[in-house]
Amino acid sequence: MTNFSKLSNFFKTEYSLNQDGIEELFSLIKVIKHRKGSLLIQAQSKEKQLRFLNKGIVREYYSNQEKEVNINFYIKPQFISDLLTFSQNSNTNKNQECLSSVEVLCIDRNPFFDLLEKYQCGKSFIDASFQKLLKQKEMLEFNRVTKTPKELYNELFIYKPEWLQSIPHRLLFKHNS
Repeated sequence: MTNFSKLSNFFKTEYSLNQDGIEELFSLIKVIKHRKGSLLIQAQSKEKQLRFLNKGIVREYYSNQEKEVNINFYIKPQFISDLLTFSQNSNTNKNQECLSSVEVLCIDRNPFFDLLEKYQCGKSFIDASFQKLLKQKEMLEFNRVTKTPKELYNELFIYKPEWLQSIPHRLLFKHNS
């Protein structure tokens, strides 16, 4: 059986889901495995599921006919959905590619929001998620604009050494092409 402990701890500590809520949440989860090279989401599609990365490495990027720009990489167990478009039921501009085989825990959008409404933690989930997203985005933009490539590398070395060990450097240090 797939281990839901990290997802369970997240909801127990961050949001007011009691044990019944946790059990109901787990009853909604689908475990989906993807092969290396698979796309989890493509630009101009709707984010129909809340996705939690259980295992593997995912690259998130923007793309047009001329270039791809990496936005983020996910290695640690965490939510990887485009939360803005998930909550608003709108199209995303992001793409996500599996850089390894990946295991994702998924919950369909409508049952998830029904659950949050039932346990009255929906607003706190959305608010906290957006605050965290905005903070990450601000930090990323600040670093990209103000830091040299060497400074960015040093920060990765200190704060995200697992990226340097697990993600091909050609993707980490790609220059918008």
